[in-house]
Amino acid sequence: MRQARVYGIASLAALVVGAVAFAQSTAVPLPEEAPVQAAPLEDNAVAELADAQWGDAQRGATLAGTCAACHGLDGNSVVREVYPSIAGQNEPYVAHQLALFKSGERPSPIMQPFAAPLSAQDMRDLGAYFSTQSAQAGIADDGLVAAGDYEGMKFYEIGQQLYRRGDTARQVPACMACHGPTGAGMPGPSYPHVAGQPAWYTARRLQEFRDGTTAERDTRMFQVMHTVAQPLTDEEIQALASYMEGLHPRPDAATRAQMARLQTAAPAETPGTMGLEGRTVDPETTIPAGAPGSPEASGIDPATTDEAATPAEPVQQQ
Repeated sequence: MRQARVYGIASLAALVVGAVAFAQSTAVPLPEEAPVQAAPLEDNAVAELADAQWGDAQRGATLAGTCAACHGLDGNSVVREVYPSIAGQNEPYVAHQLALFKSGERPSPIMQPFAAPLSAQDMRDLGAYFSTQSAQAGIADDGLVAAGDYEGMKFYEIGQQLYRRGDTARQVPACMACHGPTGAGMPGPSYPHVAGQPAWYTARRLQEFRDGTTAERDTRMFQVMHTVAQPLTDEEIQALASYMEGLHPRPDAATRAQMARLQTAAPAETPGTMGLEGRTVDPETTIPAGAPGSPEASGIDPATTDEAATPAEPVQQQ
């Protein structure tokens, strides 16, 4: 009896061992799952712009309040030494840059949080609004270059030369070919407005283009600028940026004619005292009663004035 139990236990153990061995040698297929779908490269904030409508400037104006603290409500930087201007920038370019900030293709810890909540239509509307604003120009550096290849030239003239003519020997095209003679850009191919932009910002962008490093997925436009900027020296980049900061449209013929008439009609200033109307007059000159600058014309009774008062000291012209 005892021997039979031993044989039974041994048989059971052998059965268990055999079952384990069989399980380990048999492949059990996993349940099928849906294949992984790879997201296309264009599936990002930039691609979404293609589905947006042309921007609504009025709606964009209601969104621009968020931008005002840095870029100004009209797109002109509130602190030119810190923030770039976006007034007058064409709509497609503004929308594209906002999409690059949102997608992280143009890294910026400052701009990305502002761009993140914007829809593609928001970006087009903001671009439409800022494109209607007038850009203010800065001042170009007219200091003389003391040494080097451009010795004797005014600093901005180096940039002016490159902007207008380029440098055929180094295959640098004229900037105005794409950005226009007044720096207004071209909205069709989305060449940006560059006139009046603070020089530090333009110089930084040109240096980034020259270095050739970008996180953009579609690098076609970046490569165009990389090719243009690669031959430029640091001095040329700074001079170009200075020239573009001072660049602004020339007044039209009617405005120039009006300015000339005003200059012709303006009386010549002579050293002397400030008259009652803020005009400079000679202390010895007697102003006729009722004439501009006289006490009567200013509502002052001559009888109440101090006849013994001495003439004011001449005001030094600045």
